[in-house]
Amino acid sequence: MTHPRFLRAARVTAAGLAVGALLLTGCAATVNKPAGTDAAANASAFLTIPREDMSTFDRNFNPFAPTVTPMVQQAIYEPLLISNPLKGDAVPWLATKWDVAKDGKSVTFTLRDGVKWSDGKPLVAEDVVLTFQLQKKIKGGFEYLKEVAAEGSNKVTFSFNTPWSPALYEVGQLPILPKHVWSAVKDPGKDANAKPVGTGPYTEVESFQAQSFVLKKNPNYWQPEKQKIAGIKMLAMSGNDAANLAAANGDVDWATQYIPNIEKTFVSKDKEHRHYWFPPTGAMINWQLNTTKAPFNDPQVRKALSMAVDRDQVTKIGMSGYAQPADCTGLSGHYESWKNPAVKDNCSWTKLNVDEANKLLDEAGYAKGADGKRTLKDGKPFEFKISVGASSSDWLSVANVISQNLQTVGVTARVDSPDWASVVAGYEQGTFDSGIVWSANDPSPYKYFNNSMGTASVKPVGTKTFDNYHRFGDPKADALLKEFAASGDETKQKDIAYKLQEEYNEVAPLVPLFSGPEWGAYNDTRFTGWPTEENTYATLSDRSATTVLVLTTLEPRK
Repeated sequence: MTHPRFLRAARVTAAGLAVGALLLTGCAATVNKPAGTDAAANASAFLTIPREDMSTFDRNFNPFAPTVTPMVQQAIYEPLLISNPLKGDAVPWLATKWDVAKDGKSVTFTLRDGVKWSDGKPLVAEDVVLTFQLQKKIKGGFEYLKEVAAEGSNKVTFSFNTPWSPALYEVGQLPILPKHVWSAVKDPGKDANAKPVGTGPYTEVESFQAQSFVLKKNPNYWQPEKQKIAGIKMLAMSGNDAANLAAANGDVDWATQYIPNIEKTFVSKDKEHRHYWFPPTGAMINWQLNTTKAPFNDPQVRKALSMAVDRDQVTKIGMSGYAQPADCTGLSGHYESWKNPAVKDNCSWTKLNVDEANKLLDEAGYAKGADGKRTLKDGKPFEFKISVGASSSDWLSVANVISQNLQTVGVTARVDSPDWASVVAGYEQGTFDSGIVWSANDPSPYKYFNNSMGTASVKPVGTKTFDNYHRFGDPKADALLKEFAASGDETKQKDIAYKLQEEYNEVAPLVPLFSGPEWGAYNDTRFTGWPTEENTYATLSDRSATTVLVLTTLEPRK
């Protein structure tokens, strides 16, 4: 499965393989002709995409909603810039340029001329201002942001309380909303926004059912020459199996869920047209332990549990060999150049070492009984849950491997797999024991370390948080994070990142498991122009910042 990225939104999942299969009728290009051979049919065809983590769709196009409809932040609303994690660059989008102040305390964006909302009204600076006012009011975050001010109709200046170098990408990638629409909404946090007005390439809701919906072209898009496909058709699926069946049958064009043994189950059925690409990005898949609960508040215990995990087994069995085991730096993907060699080369607690894990647990006071099982200091069994959404067959496999591994050190971990909505609610409220979570992916590792060790992101149990689910804060890390944010010099930032990794290695705020591959498979029978390992203009994700780059590059096969 392509899991809820950063887990900021709960994806409602349920059962019913047949539900997804029933939706697939009518997806073939032309009757009595091989798929893709009719250029006229391809030109009018909808780009068909399954969502394996949503068994039904709710008509809610509000980007602030916890169960926001797919493609809201990819096809309907657009950001000022787009960060491509594969190239490490920023693509100007609604803004043509930006100027960062020498003191690092502000950045000014110049908006692109000629951009219109889908209702024909022009994009103006006040739209950006209102977007951030709503974001802070409804979702929070951006604590460093002092003021967002319009300068005329085409410039916006973001002022910060302190120099904040990560701000460029954080503010630059938030999807922008139209003030003339949202200023009239009585309750912006709850309004369903059933008929969205956006600047994106595909904004028009042609049809909407519980199991599928269609988005057609924005009639006023600022890049009409790049709207080469007729529209997008989203299909609700009941998990990886249903989505994989659709992909195997050739009923969808783009699949970004986990597909085991992909060469055999997908590619081999049509090697000419079926392809995949799983580049490692900056995301790390972490096993997060709720540090508000004993014994997870003890770093020695966290390290011991980590050393009991066989990451080679986790990646081979759980991830079909698509991922690479993590090390003590916590970094992966395009962060390789940021890694501290001393930490990486002398790594201990992310390597399998059952004897040392047992020793650490013994020393920490969690004794084994005659039955070989450990108890907590209050005499209760050392047991807990690993929470994973039911539709995630890959992460369920990972959790089961971990559960089996922990038996070797006398610890009982039970895999708990309700739907993702329930799992994420436990994460956000802090009521969970442990869970597997996908980290943020940013141009620099700042956000990863901030979300794993920054005290500002620590919320009390019962208070919703969207980042630091494990609720761990480290004052030493705070000082380094502040120093990192204040510097605009990458060489200095790397020196600070080395120190952050040393602290991370010391306190083990969470348990890094493996690098997060960006799932992506496609069938180019009907559409061409996909990103590839040779043409990395975007990732192959249909729910990332670069998705709009794909939507504005694809074209019907002629």
